[in-house]
Amino acid sequence: MDLTSEVVIRQIDLLQDRVLFVNAPTDDLLSQLNDNIKPSIWCWNFNDFQYFQNQQSNVHFGVDFPEGQFDQAVIFVPKSKELLNYLLHNVASHLAQGASIFLVGEKKGGVERAAKQLQPFGKTLKIDSARHCQMWQTLLEKTVTLKPLQDWVQKYPVETPNGELTICALPGVFSQNRLDVGTATLLPYLSQVTSGKIADFGCGAGVISAYLAKLNPKNRIFAMDVDAFALASTQMTFEQNLLEPEQLVIKAVTGIEDAPLFLHAIVSNPPFHQGIQTDYNASENLCKTSRRHLKSGGELWIVANRFLNYPTLIEQHYGQCTIKADQQGFKVLFASTQKNLKEQ
Repeated sequence: MDLTSEVVIRQIDLLQDRVLFVNAPTDDLLSQLNDNIKPSIWCWNFNDFQYFQNQQSNVHFGVDFPEGQFDQAVIFVPKSKELLNYLLHNVASHLAQGASIFLVGEKKGGVERAAKQLQPFGKTLKIDSARHCQMWQTLLEKTVTLKPLQDWVQKYPVETPNGELTICALPGVFSQNRLDVGTATLLPYLSQVTSGKIADFGCGAGVISAYLAKLNPKNRIFAMDVDAFALASTQMTFEQNLLEPEQLVIKAVTGIEDAPLFLHAIVSNPPFHQGIQTDYNASENLCKTSRRHLKSGGELWIVANRFLNYPTLIEQHYGQCTIKADQQGFKVLFASTQKNLKEQ
């Protein structure tokens, strides 16, 4: 069981009635709860959603607060300070005055810093410290009016050969405030990507997806991400830039295995974080198995940190890998499947 869940179990007698668990770890916490607790889960990671679905839990996947009434909430501290602000605001705007909001997290994950974000909502008290974790409680002292999702968006410009794009990024989404160096390194090469049915794996705020759509109105983009906040950001980016909605397909995925088949291209600044932890599984699987989702002659375009051994992985599965650029600590990598003469 996750260490944070163990701390919650230590304070189980404080929980009662309809309790919303926000960003809960994928373990057997729910099975340890008392009978007087009616648990629900709010998550935005598609892997987590599938786990809780398989457990027959009452789980909601998305950026919006779940439907229903709740008496208490337990928030497991996310990596992003801005995302925690969003979660606290949403929880506080849906609970009644006097309701308890609990915050639990690991010390190395910044729980003490996070606890300070509770203070505007009411008197805050540390109620447990164990397993290198802490649990805090706030009694909601005032009514909070819900702010619309649009108010949480950060915007920044990105230049394309066909004009400027405005990128919309929600809290917790990768590179929320500005264009990251890796994507900036990749963008000049997107005009070389074959047109057609293209997957943007790990779409984030939709920079690559919108750029490809702006370059060619005939491109059909499958924007794929594990994170509901990323998918919502990409949708907002398309709407902000008046791109044709028919060009975009939003798809929550667990990995590249959920991508469509017969793609003309896969383009990615691949993710390598799972919450606070570094996790290269999704990006390594992209290198190893992406070719089965491509048409013959289909293309793979990846930008990745220079120190990662992706060129070797790609060569093992594609037969070749071309380094298109090597600058500012990043490599732009290209590979393609063999063309089938019958398809030409």
